[in-house]
Amino acid sequence: MENTVIILIFLPLLASPLIYLLGRLSLALQPADRSLNLAKWAALLALLAGWIPFVQAVQQFSSAGALVTRIGGVALRLDGLSLLLAAVALGLGGVVALFSVPYMAGESGEEKYYAMLTAMVGMMIGLGSAGDLFNLWVWFEGMAVSSYLLVVFYKEEPAALEAGVKYVVQSAAGSVLVLIGIALTLAETGTLDLMEIHTRAAGSPLLLAAGALFLTGFGVKAALVPLHTWLPDAHSQAPSGISAMLSGVVIEAGLIAMLRSLAAISGESRSAALWGLLLMGFGALNMLFGNLLALRQIQVKRLLAFSSLSHVGYMVFGLGVAIWAGEAAGAQGGLFHLLNHGLMKGLAFLAAGALLYALSGLHAANGAQSHGSLAIADLNGAARRYPTASLAFSLALLGLGGLPPMAGFMSKWQIFVAGFNTHSTAVLLLTGFAALNSVVSLAYYAPLVNAVYRKQPSKAVQHGVPIPRLMAIPLALLAAVVLLFGFFPGLAEWLTGPAAGSLLSAIGGF
Repeated sequence: MENTVIILIFLPLLASPLIYLLGRLSLALQPADRSLNLAKWAALLALLAGWIPFVQAVQQFSSAGALVTRIGGVALRLDGLSLLLAAVALGLGGVVALFSVPYMAGESGEEKYYAMLTAMVGMMIGLGSAGDLFNLWVWFEGMAVSSYLLVVFYKEEPAALEAGVKYVVQSAAGSVLVLIGIALTLAETGTLDLMEIHTRAAGSPLLLAAGALFLTGFGVKAALVPLHTWLPDAHSQAPSGISAMLSGVVIEAGLIAMLRSLAAISGESRSAALWGLLLMGFGALNMLFGNLLALRQIQVKRLLAFSSLSHVGYMVFGLGVAIWAGEAAGAQGGLFHLLNHGLMKGLAFLAAGALLYALSGLHAANGAQSHGSLAIADLNGAARRYPTASLAFSLALLGLGGLPPMAGFMSKWQIFVAGFNTHSTAVLLLTGFAALNSVVSLAYYAPLVNAVYRKQPSKAVQHGVPIPRLMAIPLALLAAVVLLFGFFPGLAEWLTGPAAGSLLSAIGGF
């Protein structure tokens, strides 16, 4: 049992330096042909191998509950919330690695890309399994460092460097606040173990201050408004596969870190209700600002990045309802939306990346690449030449917009039902506001869908290059899962149900 947890976390971490070394060795043996770089296949193999201990962990968790182990003084605890994050990280990481095989082919530093991608997945699994506050922060920092190196992958471009500076400065500021919160928690409770903090916490002013610091510090990575300003630049300047990871799972990992810390310091007191109210408030703010900011975008990746703000809003709103009112459906709906958003936004960014690859001549025959932006106007008529990528892109956008029978509709519906079940006038108004924002989001999703199916193709489409067949496989896989969870949302309950139960039991009192 202990070995399962350790292997799940450390398999991608230990594979990361080996992937880099294998890539460097490939270049040394075949310096004239970068396409023979073996790092991509090693990364894909490592991420696929990660599903073996994951399946074993699920079986053991189903029969015996949370899996707890220690490496020296470091506690690792794998529960339902950990498994949900691990599933999203491994799943999206695997399809991104496969997508990147043709997308990143011939890039300088390709071995670094795959090594950092694999390391980032391992860091996120470790973050979800951290058993104490300090190591939660350590895993969080490891994820930030690996993702930063990927954000600035195109380091020769000023816009990418600017995005990286914004990302690292704001992440570092948030990390300092978290560290101060950890110090306050240690001073008040005398321990950093999450379970022990929960039993000793009594809702003191010091712990309330620590909670505010956790909410702010982790809120930077979770892209809570107004702590979100790093997000549009980082997501739009990174390689498309990394944009999918940042939006689809990194911000969700920040949200889970926040939930872990707030659940611990809430203890047996009713201070949890305060955090629930704050999360509902941040949720409403994120929905509103995310939609308003996305409406004015003309670049596809920036639009998708800003729309992530609104989707974080749905997640934290559902979780806030659960924490405030003890409504289990809110937690399950919020976490179901976390899963669905990872799938849908990952699909949207990868489909946009495939179209960017084709329409900007991203992969030239001589190996030189252009990392230009993709404007909405460039998509006109794309479905005529690129039907698979256009269909996948459209399904992702319609799901994000909350149209039935897509997965996004099902998770939003669960959140709305939980809000209505509270019978609180204020929460009912906020739920109506959330539903209205879902309709408003179609004002920027629908034009994208309309563009790809226009009759007259743009010049970019007319002069585009073919999309590699290998790039279409991840799009088809993600599109199939988005449809599957839309028609049969119960298929996700084996992940979302235990995750919601783990969160509510960690908070206590419900």
